[in-house]
This record gives sequence, C-alpha cells and structure tokens, in this order.
Amino acid sequence: MRRISSRGHLPGLLVTAPLALILLLDKSCGFTSTPTAPFERTTSHLFATGIRVGIAGAGAVAFGSAARLVENSHDPMLWSPSGAGTKELMSGSPLTATGAIQATLQPRIATTPKQLVEENDVIFLALPANGHISVMNALAPYIRSGQTVIISSHSSLGALYLGRLLAEHNLEEVSIVAWGTTAITARRSSGCEVQVCTVRTQVDTCTVPVSASEDGIELCKSLFGDVFRQRDGLLAISLSNLNAQNHLAIALCNMSRMERGETWSQGLNITPNIGRFMEALDDERLAIAEAVGVSVRTVREHFSLSFHVPIASVYEMNQEMVKLGNDVNGPASADNRYVTEDVPYGLTLIVELGRMVDRPAILHEAGIRILSALYGREFDKENELLQALDLSSRSIQDIVDADESGVL
Repeated sequence: MRRISSRGHLPGLLVTAPLALILLLDKSCGFTSTPTAPFERTTSHLFATGIRVGIAGAGAVAFGSAARLVENSHDPMLWSPSGAGTKELMSGSPLTATGAIQATLQPRIATTPKQLVEENDVIFLALPANGHISVMNALAPYIRSGQTVIISSHSSLGALYLGRLLAEHNLEEVSIVAWGTTAITARRSSGCEVQVCTVRTQVDTCTVPVSASEDGIELCKSLFGDVFRQRDGLLAISLSNLNAQNHLAIALCNMSRMERGETWSQGLNITPNIGRFMEALDDERLAIAEAVGVSVRTVREHFSLSFHVPIASVYEMNQEMVKLGNDVNGPASADNRYVTEDVPYGLTLIVELGRMVDRPAILHEAGIRILSALYGREFDKENELLQALDLSSRSIQDIVDADESGVL
C-alpha cells in the first residue's frame, strides 16, 4: 500500500473552463488549511494535474472519492456539515483506502462551507440526497461566477434547485454537472477507513447549461478517469439512476434481515424472484424514458458496467458477482439509505415523471406506499427538493428547456 500526502504541496490550477465545484454529498467532514493562490485560466482544453477539490461529505463515497482523486494526482479537502465525519482525520489519523483503490492519504479539512469553496478549484458533493438541499443552501452564497458545480450523484432535479439559488445571487457563467451515479462504490469501516468495492467503468453525466457540456465532461475525466458518457440532459440523468429501484427490491424483500441486524450477502440473496422484480421495475423506468424521448441504460447494462460481469438476467449477474468477490453485505438496519433516502428522493421522482407522460409507475408507487406503511411515515411527502421545485405545475418541456438556462 502506498502512502500519499496531499497536504500543501500541489501547484495551482490551470483550467480551460470555469472553475469547478464538484458537489459530492455523503455524510459529513471537516478540515483546516492555509488559503491557496487564486486559480488561473487557459484556453487549452487540457486540465492540469493538482486540481484542488473540496468534498462536501465524509461518508463512504466521499472517502473513496478522495482516494481516487489522490490516485489521479489531485488534492482533496473534506468538509463535514455536521463536523462528526472527520473527527478522527482532524486528530491526525490518515485516511486508509482498501479494495479496488489502495492508498493512505492525509486530505486537507475544511471547517466551514465558506472555506471549502474559497480554498478549492472544485467542490465535490458526496452525501445522501436528503442532505443536498441544506448543503446547497450553505454553499451557494460563496460560489463565484465562472465556477462549475458537479453533483454526484444527482437526485430529484437538484441541479435546478441549485440553479435557482445561484440565479438569486445574480451569478452568471456557473456550470452545474450532474452525474447519474457515483464514480466508485464503497463502504466506510471507521472514521478513517474506507473499502472501495468497485471503480465504475461508465458514469452517465450532463451539464447545464448545455453550452458548457464539453468542458464539464473533460473536467470529470481529468479528476476521475475516462469513464464518463455524455447524456442528453437532466431528464436522461434522472432516469439513468437505478439505485432507488434496485434498493426498493432489495430492502422490501429482505426487510426482516435488516430489522434483525443480520449479516447477509446482498448479491447472494438476489434470488430469481427478486431478480424478476428488479427487471419489472426497470421496465417501468424504461417506458417513462421512451415516452420522454431519452436514451438510458438498462438494469442489466448497469450491473455489467458497474461490476464487470457479462450481461444476463439480474439473478445470474448477481451470482456471478458473488463468484468474483464483488459482493457486499446488505443493510444491517432498517434505518438505512436504501429506504430513507432512495424512497423519497428516488422513487418519488420516477412516479412524478411517469405521471407527467402518462406512463404510470405502478410498482414504484406501490413500493412507496408499502414502505411508508412499514415505517409509519409518508415518504412521498419527504422530498424537499421536489417540493421546492413544485413539479405539479410543470411540464416535461419545462425541464427540457431548463437544460439550456440551468433554471426551471
């Protein structure tokens, strides 16, 4: 395992496009560092190494993304909105990554959103979707004209909410890059350890406004590798995120295991019946995408690209993942993002888009209702982003038009 220090030794950034803020929202973080010199621009279409990346979040994806950035010679800083996620790192413990990425690093830490924005060339959100709105509110006052915001992974048309915030601050020339999923999958084992389960071979992305698409995808490739595929707008990205539908099937069909806190293999327990359920959920999503007029990957393509197995049935692909050692344990608690994040912030959007194009997502809606009954909650009313955007008064064309301006 190699040891890498990313503290205070990397050069300033020469970029072709607007300065980037990649918002990777995960759990929480914190840092202290010395202010760095302002970035400069160049007309070159090549991004220099040593890009300073501020990561909003301190969960598994945030930690794993920091390791990936250092692996690619960039300089990450972590910020924990709660302050809890980086306590061990603040005390001097190094961050250790194992699995698909093996490295030991000492990332910089920010203690405020202002510091995160001002001391980095890129800001990277890496926290659950139910934390996006509060973090966007915290970061927006400090974003500067000419910066780029990358959201990984994008949820519930959050890019349009952020676009509204930036418009209220009279910010021009701010690009927002939305990812359909994360560049890595990971599990955090402690306050300074992360297991990177896989590095994805393809990540769908789009940029608003559309005119900034070339620069947006080139920046992503510079930071995380040549794995990004341009998709046609926020609707395509929103319909490309399969986490919610897959996690619905996994959680609903293994709820007793979750409640009992059992240790269980997720892939092994995607049985033939559960695999068919996931494929049926996928059919609903694909029907909506067809009605909207966008091209999206299938659930089979998702498993193949994410976990490096040949395309087959969902059941067969998961069993192959288990054989290859790419399996992970399923949730060991009912209080888990598979439900508390993915139901309100993933399933509800699919249901709403289905309503807008007269392609009812019956299984998705039934999943929301059943899990709401199980938890004694109204998950369909917990999505702050969709409430703020008020899609009930909008049309699909309104969302398409927003790709041009960044504002709904």
